[in-house]
Amino acid sequence: MVKPSRRKEMAQQAVATKGTSIRLACTAFGISETCYRYHSRLDSENAEIADWLIQLTNKESDWGFGMCFEYLRNVEGFRWNHKRVYRIYCELSLNLRIRPRRRLKRHKPEPLKQPLRQNQVWSMDFMHDQLSDGRKYRLFNVIDDYRREGLSIEAGFSLPSIRVIRTLNQLIEWRGKPVVLRCDNGPEFISHEFTNWAKKRDIRIE
Repeated sequence: MVKPSRRKEMAQQAVATKGTSIRLACTAFGISETCYRYHSRLDSENAEIADWLIQLTNKESDWGFGMCFEYLRNVEGFRWNHKRVYRIYCELSLNLRIRPRRRLKRHKPEPLKQPLRQNQVWSMDFMHDQLSDGRKYRLFNVIDDYRREGLSIEAGFSLPSIRVIRTLNQLIEWRGKPVVLRCDNGPEFISHEFTNWAKKRDIRIE
């Protein structure tokens, strides 16, 4: 099925290029002469909507229809119907755009400093593995960066901040406290319990 709007375009093209009369063209393409001569009063407004959508999608490349419509309605104050705006949005093929992936802006990491003595820097992290019955467990590892010496491997199905602190306290009693603890931003290492413990011990976290 060909839409009436498309049949109107075909009739207008036949009149313009083939010299066919309007009446004959309307009969051939199955539209009325009223439809042929009709001009939408909203053409200029539709063009304005299209301009706004193109501007917004060019400026904000990751915005979809929802963000564009909310901006036009709530920021610019236009009261256009969302179905109408979406129809124009699709006619411009803006719904077929491939949105770019958001990438986090990361600061350039500082080069790691080589420790010059024992207990200057300890590094710690978790490893994961699985038992034969499917249960998963974790390993909490601590090493001294000076000689890459492994100080502790704590195993368990759950290793919250309390277990981490307990393991470090045992190491400190045996070996002395480090100046710096190097770790990632895991939940066990950024918790209030762990950071408060390090602060009381005067240990810097990197």
